[in-house]
Amino acid sequence: MIYPKKLETIIEFYKKLPGIGEKSAERMALATLDLPKDEIENVSKDLVDAKNTLGPCSICGHITDKEICDICSSETRNKNIICVLEDYKSVFSFEKAGNFKGVYHVLGGLISPTEGIGYEDINLPSLLSRVEKLENPELILALKSNIEGETTTLFIKKILEDKNVIISRLSYGIPMGADIDYMDTITLDKAIEDRKQISDNK
Repeated sequence: MIYPKKLETIIEFYKKLPGIGEKSAERMALATLDLPKDEIENVSKDLVDAKNTLGPCSICGHITDKEICDICSSETRNKNIICVLEDYKSVFSFEKAGNFKGVYHVLGGLISPTEGIGYEDINLPSLLSRVEKLENPELILALKSNIEGETTTLFIKKILEDKNVIISRLSYGIPMGADIDYMDTITLDKAIEDRKQISDNK
């Protein structure tokens, strides 16, 4: 060990963040120690407050500090068009693109029989309940193009096949297996615009 234990602890923390390796974690830890003490204390407090106050929207599952997120409570969004996503990080990607005027539904995961993750383990029952209250809704499935994403897509089609629901998916100029939250805004806008209907419902 070349660093004091307290510094090693900070380095190990930064290594848990996505895309951060050993060298980057070391640089970030050393840079953190160079910050004024009050800044570090403020950020620490903000992190704890965020962890304690942020949670899922009661309607869509997106992260919020309110019971209902700003998107679901907005009067300007088209509540009949729902973009279905694996996690809340992807919502931020679409919102940065800025052209989607519908709402979202965050599943909080994907169906994966090999990992024992089924229909009721993710936010799918609430999607069905939500859709049943709408008139001629459209679901845009913006899920990964991997086995879990395809399994979840097929399941959603199956449970909604007798409902009056249009189901479409993003057009795939998106690379196989790519994470939505890493896509650039132009690609996301085009994928929404050129979405393909995959259900037989009218």
